[in-house]
Amino acid sequence: MLVDSHCHLDVHHFPEGPDAVLERARSAGVGRFVVIGVDERGAAARAAVALSERRSDVWATVGQHPHDAVALDDALQTELRALAARPRVVAVGEVGLDYHYDHSPRELQATVFRQMIHLAKRLGKPLVIHTRSAPLETLLILEEEGARDVGGIIHCFSEDRAFAQRALDLDFDLSFSGIVTFRTAKAIQDVATWAPEGRILVETDSPYLAPMPLRGKKNEPSNIVHTARFIAGLRGIAPEQLSETTSDNATRRLRLV
Repeated sequence: MLVDSHCHLDVHHFPEGPDAVLERARSAGVGRFVVIGVDERGAAARAAVALSERRSDVWATVGQHPHDAVALDDALQTELRALAARPRVVAVGEVGLDYHYDHSPRELQATVFRQMIHLAKRLGKPLVIHTRSAPLETLLILEEEGARDVGGIIHCFSEDRAFAQRALDLDFDLSFSGIVTFRTAKAIQDVATWAPEGRILVETDSPYLAPMPLRGKKNEPSNIVHTARFIAGLRGIAPEQLSETTSDNATRRLRLV
């Protein structure tokens, strides 16, 4: 069964609650889920961890998203450190840089990003990276801070092959969202076709980025089957093989045990 390596199940996105969403996904052939716990004040992190500790098919990540870098005070940082150390938390993230929206000052984004890398290294857990409109800056910080020591995932991969190669060299796997199915996403499709078999994952990033033919609708984990089927077509393999490969890769990278 597929692994959705990156989904947001916050209650304001899914008022019916996460269990109903996850059961729909299980009926569609999605067996395991990595729920991302990021928001301004830590509520999403607490909820993701609680869900992971209640359900055996869910694992969590926690971190401070670049949008919310301005909100990271000492109290929240202390709480995130404690949550990140919990056994069902498999990664620190999503963290990184977003120079497209600039919801937090760029210098502060970079500072918080470095702090999150340090946390991951202290815990020996991989990183889940968000990067938008800051490809070179993201790679530079990963290199400078020794992120290769823990590796991780480039979430919602949306760059080109040159970026992908540098990320792979830093021991970061590439996770593809519904964006890869968009007609204009030629560079992303090129990478999804070219990337080594053992280094690719799939995700929904729900409730965002629904794949074709659902583009524009609220996304949820059940829809990952469309993304997986599309990438299998790009690579010329059966959907079942793509499912097995990406699930094995997610299990290895995030230690989903």
